[in-house]
Amino acid sequence: MPLIESKPDALAAVYAQSLFELAHEQGGQEAVESIGGEIEDIVELARADAGFSEFLASRVLGVSKREATLRTILNERCSTLVLHFLLLLNRKGRLSHLPPISAAYDQIVQERFGRVEVDVYTATPIDGAQLASIRDKLADAIGKQPVMHPYTDPTMMGGLKLRIGDQLIDASVATRLQGMRERLLNRGGTTIRGRANDLLDDNASSEE
Repeated sequence: MPLIESKPDALAAVYAQSLFELAHEQGGQEAVESIGGEIEDIVELARADAGFSEFLASRVLGVSKREATLRTILNERCSTLVLHFLLLLNRKGRLSHLPPISAAYDQIVQERFGRVEVDVYTATPIDGAQLASIRDKLADAIGKQPVMHPYTDPTMMGGLKLRIGDQLIDASVATRLQGMRERLLNRGGTTIRGRANDLLDDNASSEE
């Protein structure tokens, strides 16, 4: 049984809200963000490691045995709150629901603190100053504090692409060239048709 996809649902929202409230009581925004990072790291590990993913989602493995293994693996490697939360999910048979819970938690954090996750794609790595400049311009444009995640996409010719939630803003060179090509083709077609009409008119005049 694989882990459930990361799209938030009603069940994930309930668990995420409970975790958020506990984290906020423990240490305010700093604790909330730290806990969210820990959960996200565990989800990423499960995505990268098929064995760990199967361990979390398997219905064959007993609750007690999995709890003991979780304590061994995660003890001193994550906060007590995150460990206890995972143990709760294990007892409820909901560990496979961790990805959507993580996504729902992230949504709550963004809504509460006016933040938004932004994926930044460029052809080559960009430095901190460039990333900060993009972040500041985005903050002015959308009225929220962007949390930037830079990625390198070698298939891009230049420029950048931004993914804000489900919205993709493509300002890459390849996209601009494609747009230019389409405009030139359209204009070229109009020009050719115009010249053809002129030629027909000239031929008709010469025959009169």
